[in-house]
Amino acid sequence: MKQYKARDKITQKMTRDGAIEVNAATGKQKRISKRAREATLLKTPEQQAAQDAQAAQPIPGNPAPDISPNAPPLPHAPGTEAAQDTGTAERVLEHIDGAHTRRASKKAARKAQAEAESRARTSRLQFTEEERATPELQPYIKKSDKAADRLDEARAKIPKEKKLVRERTFDEATGKGKTRLRFEEREKPQNYGSPHKNPLSRPTQEAGIFVHNKIHSVEKDNSGVEGAHKSEETAEKAAKYGARKVKEGYRSHKLKPYRAAAKAEKAAQKANANYLYQKALHDNPQIAASNPFSRYMQKQRIKKQYAKTVKAQGAKSVKNAAENTRKAAKKTAEGTKKAIAFVGRHPAGVCIAIGALLLFIMISSALSSCGAMFSGMINGIVGTSYTSEDADLVAVENNYAALETDLQRRIDNIERDNPGYDEYRYDLDSIGHNPHELASYLTALLQTYTPATAQAEIQRIFELQYTLTLTEEVEIRYRTETSTDPDTGETTTEEVPYEYFILNIKLENKPISELAPGLLTPEQLEMFRVYLETSGNKPLIFGGGSPDGNPSEDLSGVQLVNGTRPGNTAVVDRAKSQVGNVGGQPYWSWYGFNSRVEWCACFVSWCYNQAGKSEPRFAACQSQGVPWFQSRGQWGARGYENIAPGDAIFFDWDGDGSADHVGLVIGTDGQRVYTVEGNSGDACKIKSYPLDYGCIKGYGLMNWN
Repeated sequence: MKQYKARDKITQKMTRDGAIEVNAATGKQKRISKRAREATLLKTPEQQAAQDAQAAQPIPGNPAPDISPNAPPLPHAPGTEAAQDTGTAERVLEHIDGAHTRRASKKAARKAQAEAESRARTSRLQFTEEERATPELQPYIKKSDKAADRLDEARAKIPKEKKLVRERTFDEATGKGKTRLRFEEREKPQNYGSPHKNPLSRPTQEAGIFVHNKIHSVEKDNSGVEGAHKSEETAEKAAKYGARKVKEGYRSHKLKPYRAAAKAEKAAQKANANYLYQKALHDNPQIAASNPFSRYMQKQRIKKQYAKTVKAQGAKSVKNAAENTRKAAKKTAEGTKKAIAFVGRHPAGVCIAIGALLLFIMISSALSSCGAMFSGMINGIVGTSYTSEDADLVAVENNYAALETDLQRRIDNIERDNPGYDEYRYDLDSIGHNPHELASYLTALLQTYTPATAQAEIQRIFELQYTLTLTEEVEIRYRTETSTDPDTGETTTEEVPYEYFILNIKLENKPISELAPGLLTPEQLEMFRVYLETSGNKPLIFGGGSPDGNPSEDLSGVQLVNGTRPGNTAVVDRAKSQVGNVGGQPYWSWYGFNSRVEWCACFVSWCYNQAGKSEPRFAACQSQGVPWFQSRGQWGARGYENIAPGDAIFFDWDGDGSADHVGLVIGTDGQRVYTVEGNSGDACKIKSYPLDYGCIKGYGLMNWN
């Protein structure tokens, strides 16, 4: 009968001793791992030679193995191969662990050496005996040493701190690495100060605001309370200012050693660079023989090379930096010498080559500049102009002005639409905008637009520009009531509380130029500023103004006597008699206000009334005072020379084109204008300004005949 033999099935497995092959039919195992052979590649040539020499030594009692190329393979006893491989693997792992430990030890040593060099950094040059004996170099060597001494002294004053560091060392005897901790003294880094928030600061601030608001609500009824409150606020501000200055002084005192060290280091580098330049002059006499400009450029190159080398080497010795600088200076000098020699041998050829190069550059520039200039002009004009039709620009501007007119109508009818209040308090910004700001914004955002496509955007920008708020306020006030007893006929008086209802009306106006950065992308914002600067190359499209941008003067209503304006000294004397008044109560109450307002315009109107003039009468500078004079042709811009006593002078403090303050002109000496003003620090004061003072908006010119 035929006998069947099972087919061998070979599988591979990974064991602790490496990869093996297993015959599933016979159960025989064979190690196929070459890990020991691969691990030997990690050894250095010296280690491999030592191991081969040790393996070649015969074991006592056993013959030496034949290691000739033709020798047959050594026999191995069963079961010895796995043991030999396990021993080899253990030796290989021990060797790898030792290598890792040695690498970590070397890395820690290099790091410690770098830190030591960083701590021992110096800017002191090393001079040879020959250099110190050279008379030409001795002054500069002395300056360099002196600067280095000052730097070392300044660094010694920098505060120190002890830092716990960890270092890895390798013990050659045991072949093992170990880690140890030690304290190391180093310079304390500068502390630029991280704000430490006090958790009680915000509640304290809120409580202070609450108390101040409570005092504000009652101080108007009692001048003593108002004065005491203002004194207390001034004391608070002074205390805060003093505390801030004390902290700044303390911090400046702590940073003084660092500033001194930085200053000394800068001086040392300068002294070293000067020495290196003089050394280069001494070693290369051809540099000294050159012209002053060449010597100056050579000195600058040496300084740059020295600074670059010191910065690149960090904490390394300055000796290398000095050596590199000397080499660079010598190389530059040799190159300069060769160039001068070449020019000396071929002067005519060099001159012809330079002339031809200059002529070529001039012709090329002339040919290219004409086309570039023409195309640049066209592109500049097109790129900075409004892209919409003129009719559309004007129509959109009129639509926006209609929204402002409707807003003014709402404000004028507030008392009619909200009756029943005892007092209406107004805090209103002026209503108006710069037409070119609106056109520049819409062009940057929409490019070409029409009234229909821009309607939604102008409605949105209008709501962002103007904010009108109405706030109701109720105050408890007291009035004196008298009553008579019908039986006894006795009359009594008592203070009876009652509710006083106030409606606060506030209008805020944010110019479009302040809103644009939050509504446009960076590219659109850049275009907005370009359009605004050039007025879209259409400065007169919205009317008004002059192409040259100079201020205009309307003097058609000004009365002149013998070519001059006499003015009115009586109204000036009346205004000067009010100097020293604080609070302005006589003036704003005369105007009709029940409580304090910004009263500079009320003061001017009161002075005119005292002089027998019923007009002008205004309480707002930009919306009432300026239009009164301009509409009658009695307006002179800043720089108008024929001003007279009694004229009104308007100021624009923030330069936004709107008048913020007004006073009366006393006179001028040709250099300065002298004024008397109300509400100057809440008081009547005499002031003076240069005639070309930038905050003077213009003059309201009064007629007195």
